[in-house]
Amino acid sequence: MYLITVLGNLFIILAVSSDSHLHTPMYFFLSNLSLVDICITSTTIPKMLVNIQTQSKAVSYAGCITQMYFFILFAGLDVFLLTVMAYDRFVAICHPLHYTVIMNPQLCGLLVLMSWITFVSLFFCTSLGVYFSSAPTHSSLSSATASVMYSVVTPMLNPFIYSLRNQDIKGALKRFFGMAAMKRPTILGLKKCP
Repeated sequence: MYLITVLGNLFIILAVSSDSHLHTPMYFFLSNLSLVDICITSTTIPKMLVNIQTQSKAVSYAGCITQMYFFILFAGLDVFLLTVMAYDRFVAICHPLHYTVIMNPQLCGLLVLMSWITFVSLFFCTSLGVYFSSAPTHSSLSSATASVMYSVVTPMLNPFIYSLRNQDIKGALKRFFGMAAMKRPTILGLKKCP
């Protein structure tokens, strides 16, 4: 699941960056969402895989704090980017004639930058306070299941939901892989005549 998540999101980033037809606000936001999905899964899954392999449940305090910081950071960023994407679609649907004027490159960059700005000031401090002050009330099995659903399954499905069902992304990936196949040297196997 981790490899599918990383590869699916990397393919989206690759398709958007390599195809000039996809240099629009919608695909700009999709590629940022893909980057965040890679980051959010890479925050927790590698350590989880090591723990499963070694049959260990130990996490150092510093490792736990670091992991929580980045997980909350990228989860919040994910929410902000989804909000920005919703605004982009709102403008495209409700103001189609003014779309290119409203969603200019400067505004798109500013919206993504606002989502990144590193979110910490708005959400991280309050979330951390709530996390450390609350007593554990849920069972460990239900918490683990919820964690896996949010941190693994959702980012894995995002490429399929947001992009791979999109004809423009499919076309860009086909063109990219077609160009990559054309650039590879072809070796012909010739048989000797008797």
